[in-house]
Amino acid sequence: MKENFFAPIAKEYARFRPRYPEALFAYLASIAPSRQLAWDCATGTGQSASALVEHFDSVVATDISEELMAHAVPHDRIMYSKADALNSGLATGSIDLITVANALHWFHGEPFVQEVRRVLKPGGVIAAWSFAFAQITPEVDRLTRKLHSEIVDPFWIEPNRIVEHGYKDLYFPFDPIDPPAFDMISHMDLDSLEGYLRTWSASTKFRAAHGIDPIGLVHEELLIAWGDPAKVREVHWTLNLRVGH
Repeated sequence: MKENFFAPIAKEYARFRPRYPEALFAYLASIAPSRQLAWDCATGTGQSASALVEHFDSVVATDISEELMAHAVPHDRIMYSKADALNSGLATGSIDLITVANALHWFHGEPFVQEVRRVLKPGGVIAAWSFAFAQITPEVDRLTRKLHSEIVDPFWIEPNRIVEHGYKDLYFPFDPIDPPAFDMISHMDLDSLEGYLRTWSASTKFRAAHGIDPIGLVHEELLIAWGDPAKVREVHWTLNLRVGH
């Protein structure tokens, strides 16, 4: 089960986490058996649910964190509810598509697989994805890697390593579907990048342990590498996607 690491930074999570490519959701809707009902599991602040509802009649979005869901944008065809991924409360055989955006590494395993098999319709689809390192400029990338792999490294735990390894180690025993590649691109100024870095679970735990903001330890170097902090730069993310029946 995903621990609620992100409740203390729910507002920042909603503001700074990157959005996923629209083409991803159009593709997933195209391979679902119908477009009646999608379940966005571990929805967080609802980024994926808001995109899914453009393709499905209704979306159920669940999370264990009421604090995160409180920052989701309301929609009359999205039902947000607090629920454990392993015990969703959804009707058996009711779901066309399940999405798990940047979260399945927290609770992957046989109990979740059983819940997936219970709630999916025949021919239903599950898709799980994560995004790893950002590519901005070589010097900025060096500093974000320094933060990740040196400064806050002791605070990453095993599920985070699954993301680092490109979701290759994810427990995903479904009939595989080979998806196309999707470009995930954001546009950020320096404040947005640093805000995103503060939403890392390891950054949150570093701050709790040491009483200081770890991003502050690289801020001056980032400022030099970035230049004008208001300059908006293109950010390319590595999107790792697993899809199956």
